[in-house]
Formats: sequence, structure tokens, C-alpha cells
Amino acid sequence: MSDLVEIITDDNFIEEVQNSSKPFLLDFWAPWCNPCLALQPVLDQLAEAYGDKIRIGKMNVSENATIPAQMAVRNIPRLVMFKDGEIVDECVGANKKKIIDMCETIANA
Repeated sequence: MSDLVEIITDDNFIEEVQNSSKPFLLDFWAPWCNPCLALQPVLDQLAEAYGDKIRIGKMNVSENATIPAQMAVRNIPRLVMFKDGEIVDECVGANKKKIIDMCETIANA
């Protein structure tokens, strides 16, 4: 995992994601989820390409229960784009094109 992809937890979610001055793409994932693991190179590439405009992070749902429950995360991977603390887009599943499109749209807005 790239150093540009941040680790998000129940404890730092509000400070890092909701209070972020930049849009934030959050990946809800688990280490036992093969589609989640397949997305890691894509997230690393997006972090390198858009790191000056978008923050990217991952929350392990096996280690963090509060925020995934509050956000009704039922399927993973689930990627949620936040802007000014609000959800502006999301994607469930390993849909690489949708994830890339989400980042391009918000980065070019």
C-alpha cells in the first residue's frame, strides 16, 4: 500500500474524513476480501495522480465497527467520496472505471 493512502479508523474518521479540507475517497475493505485487495493498486495510482486534490484512505471493517455500522456498510468494497464532510458519490464493488471516474470528476470540479 502506498504511503499516500491513509489508514482511517473509527477514532480518526471525523477529524480526517469529515473535517478534511480536500475531498476524501474512503474505501471500506477487509483483508479477506479478494475484490478489495484487487483494488489496492488502483487506489495507489489514484493517490499518486490526485494526491494534491483528493485524499484517499482505507477503513478495515474487520477492525472498525462503529463507522461502517453508522453508514450501513453491508457489502465491500464500498468506496465513498466525501466533500465538505458530505457524501457526494459512492460505488459498491470493484468497479475500477466508476472509481476512477469519481476521482476525475471531483478533481476537475
